[in-house]
Parts: sequence; C-alpha cells; structure tokens
Amino acid sequence: MEPVIRPAEPRDAAALAEIYAPSVAERPTSFELEPPDAAEMAARLARVTAAWPWLVAEEGDGVLGYCYASPFAERAAYRWSVTTTAYVREGRHRCGIGRALYTRLFDILARQGAVMAFAGITLPNEASVGLHRAMGFAPVGTYPRAGFKLGRWWDVAWYSRALRHVADDEAPAELLPWPMLR
Repeated sequence: MEPVIRPAEPRDAAALAEIYAPSVAERPTSFELEPPDAAEMAARLARVTAAWPWLVAEEGDGVLGYCYASPFAERAAYRWSVTTTAYVREGRHRCGIGRALYTRLFDILARQGAVMAFAGITLPNEASVGLHRAMGFAPVGTYPRAGFKLGRWWDVAWYSRALRHVADDEAPAELLPWPMLR
C-alpha cells in the first residue's frame, strides 16, 4: 500500500518528534543534542510552512516519515536555494517512503520557483547518501569534523540537486510562498 503524502499539520507534531528523536538521541544524523518535544516540533512546523512545504507520509492513521525545505542561507541572493531533509520512522527505512516524500517535495519546490536544493549528510550514512543520489543529488563537498557528538567528530557531506533549469544570466521570478500553493 502506497503511503499518502500530504502537508504536515499541527496534529502531526507528536509523530514528527517521535520520528526525529532517534536521530538526535542515538545517532549523529542530526547535530541537535536534545530531542525536541511535540510543542517545539509544532513551532518549527509553523515557522517552516510560512514559506516552504513540510510534508508527511501517512499510512492508515500513522505518520511514517516527513520531509521539508528551509532557506539555504539568509542573504537575499540565496532565496532560490533551499536545504532539504527527510526522516523516516524506525523500521520503515528502505521502503520507498523517503523517495515518495522527496518526489512530491521537489515538485512543489519547483512550482514555488526554487532553483537548487542542498542536503547535508553526516558521514558515514550510506542509506541517506543512497537516497539522495537516487533522487538526483550529486556531491559538492565535505566539511571535515563539522560537529562533535556521541564522543567523536563527524564529517558532513553536502549534496546538490537542480529543481529547475535557469540560464546563468536569467533572472528568476520571485518565489511563491507555500501557503499560496496549498
């Protein structure tokens, strides 16, 4: 059964926190040190969705995973570039959920007018590298010893993917905020 991909809602906050917690508490996937609770995830959801999509994969009445986009950097000239992230519930990895989420996310981002997507991956993480490569990301560089967590230093590899083609001298149209497309 294919999961339903839909916009995340405040009612999903507890599930988002639950899915994210192992990446914070048990693995170097996220460089946060304390897992956020449902209230914090709801606040993050509100901040992100003011401009960018946050999607969940749902099967039955359960959230299996999520993905979202956020600004790549603060400066105005960066506004057509986003960072993307995806997390999938323990025990549901390698079932196509990340691919389904990213496929929908990239379609929305292109319709918004975003041009480039970037993703940072703590190394080693063959599953995440595999997903991102399968979704058209290519490596652009590695930040060595970028973060210290779980008693050691970790490298972060950066990957990029074009969301739509624009010529080097083509001025892009202004972005459409996510609420206008929902």
